[in-house]
Amino acid sequence: MTRIIADLTISADGYAAGHDQTEERPFGNDGGDGSGGRLHAWMFDTPDENRAEIEQLGAATAFIMGRNMFGPVRGAWTRPWNGWWGDNPPFHAPVFVLTHHQRDPQPMDGGTTFHFVTGGIESALTQARAAAGTGDVLIHGGATTINQYLAAGLIDELRLHVVPFTLGAGTRLFHDVPALQFDQVTARAATGVTHLTYRARP
Repeated sequence: MTRIIADLTISADGYAAGHDQTEERPFGNDGGDGSGGRLHAWMFDTPDENRAEIEQLGAATAFIMGRNMFGPVRGAWTRPWNGWWGDNPPFHAPVFVLTHHQRDPQPMDGGTTFHFVTGGIESALTQARAAAGTGDVLIHGGATTINQYLAAGLIDELRLHVVPFTLGAGTRLFHDVPALQFDQVTARAATGVTHLTYRARP
């Protein structure tokens, strides 16, 4: 059975990105170099220790992401651009990008095709479910997109990677999301990150 999974790295105070995202600083003012190095160091500095969580990120057969996760408004939508993901994105599957801007599907090397969805979160989910077949759909972020799916009660499983620093401002998980209840499935502390998995209660 297809699961709808949200997976996100956040600071200890719940932010997935700082303010002022640009092409050069995809995670904005994150207190580091802005490239996501501080938030996502656990993926690159200690990959062997976090192998299971990294492999989970690529295990879905369809993905959903928000417009800013594909690329900032300035740049990605005013000229042809492949987003932040390079010529061979890591998804190797259909990716459905939520946006208000019409754009033709964008096939990439390695089997990834970005599909730009203007019909909202449910339209994107319907298309992703169909593309996933019997596999899972992974909502890859950012926090604003995941918040919309949480508020609509459409997420089955929430995976969080919590890094031990605070941002104080930016795009925050659970902003404007009503009270929810989860069951904790797993919790694992690693170097510089704690991995948490929650299952949404019906």
